[in-house]
Amino acid sequence: MGTTTSDIEKAAGVLRAGGLVALPTETVYGLGANAEDPAAVARIFQVKGRPPSHPLIVHIGGAEQLDSWVQDVPPTARLLAERFWPGPLTLVLRRGPRVPLEATGGLETVAVRVPDHPVALELLAAFGGGVTAPSANRFGSVSPTTADHVRTELGDAVDFVLDGGSCEVGVESTIVDVTGDVPSILRPGGVTREDLETALGRPLAVPAVSTVRVPGQHPSHYAPRARVVLVEPEDVAAEAALAQEAGHRVGVFLPASLADTPVKAHAVVAVPRSLEGYARGLYGFLRELDEQGCDLIIASLPAEEDLGLAIANRLRRAAGPRTAV
Repeated sequence: MGTTTSDIEKAAGVLRAGGLVALPTETVYGLGANAEDPAAVARIFQVKGRPPSHPLIVHIGGAEQLDSWVQDVPPTARLLAERFWPGPLTLVLRRGPRVPLEATGGLETVAVRVPDHPVALELLAAFGGGVTAPSANRFGSVSPTTADHVRTELGDAVDFVLDGGSCEVGVESTIVDVTGDVPSILRPGGVTREDLETALGRPLAVPAVSTVRVPGQHPSHYAPRARVVLVEPEDVAAEAALAQEAGHRVGVFLPASLADTPVKAHAVVAVPRSLEGYARGLYGFLRELDEQGCDLIIASLPAEEDLGLAIANRLRRAAGPRTAV
């Protein structure tokens, strides 16, 4: 990490000129464009290979800017913004006139958040506007949590990369729909369901299938090159041995509860005991097993509470059917 004021100014200039900037956030690195420039926004979809019907998140510099980007903000949204912004929470609200339909996938709703990273906030302040920024990777693949991940995957397709070090949270933001009478979690992420329920004083639904289009809902998403297979924790070692004997180059996510279990595999990642550590390292672990030449990854799901809900969501998507988009 070593971002300077001149780096920030250069990145802001690139955004003003309609270019793309990779920027660090606390969740993952984003591929940013001027949210009010339809041509720049369209270029994001082109570089990522992302279907234009998939909405993007608009990043803004503070909760006080919310009303200039959206309309009809309910008290629930203001409460959540006050409690969790800056932070890994995205709110889905009605689109304001500043937001082009190119950024929303043609929807009249828009996803908005305030990132909790000093470099991202400095860029937003210097730029003076909103930045649409999905993860800075090819559509459907593993999200980047370092600047090197971005450079390796996207190369010269990005006009400027701001290096803000490794991402602290490591999984994308939680997306909450606050357009209706009852808020619901459309994507679990860096703010836990438990924290949201405490703030609101009510239980929140997490629909298995959302009727609202938001980022990260393609059946195969966050996926490495290797095929991911999910099994029960106690079956990880046996499944890995069978696959290895069948000729696969097997990578294993070894649960912390089985840390002393001998595993027959090409490569083994010891899963951190803390959910925070697991979330922070998840995408790096998937990339590491790809780099070691694994063609199959055996993993299990953590308990779906706290950050475990987001980790399990990402692993299920990584193991999803690899269909053409």
